[in-house]
Amino acid sequence: MDIAVTTRPVRPDDQARFYRLWPRLSAETVYRRFHAPVHSLPAETVRRLVTVDHDLREAVVAVVGGEVVGVARYDRPVDDPATAEIAVLVEDAWQGVGLGRQLLAELSSLAARRGVRTLTATVQPGNRPALGLARRLLPRATVVPDDDVLTVTGPLAPPEPVSAPPRAGSLVLTAPH
Repeated sequence: MDIAVTTRPVRPDDQARFYRLWPRLSAETVYRRFHAPVHSLPAETVRRLVTVDHDLREAVVAVVGGEVVGVARYDRPVDDPATAEIAVLVEDAWQGVGLGRQLLAELSSLAARRGVRTLTATVQPGNRPALGLARRLLPRATVVPDDDVLTVTGPLAPPEPVSAPPRAGSLVLTAPH
């Protein structure tokens, strides 16, 4: 069955949706995203996740039936705004259907239009889906071991010409089983 998925920039009113997303994530998914066994989301963390300036900090969410099922974000340091660290989280039930790829493609496009030329990501060595996604998104990336994680660094393709500000999008994905 095909289901419409809406993507859009994160908003502060997504806070409750993030809290509702949390119990739908497996311990493995949480560990792969946060690189630690995080058992709950502190209020300050959720506030930080949904409050972005849409410039140095950006996040794009995927919404199905009014619920957030995925999020991709970047953070750029003030002293090096041409570089952004990216991260993605997709609800377990929606993994493997292209949602992470779509979110990262939209996020990368926004980043490129804002002057980002290099993307970085911290990935666990055993997270093959994330490494594969990074290789597709950044085919010229380098992967360097850094303690117990891998640091992926790659050049971002130049931005596509845009005449309008970013807005919500939609796609149709086959619903997970």
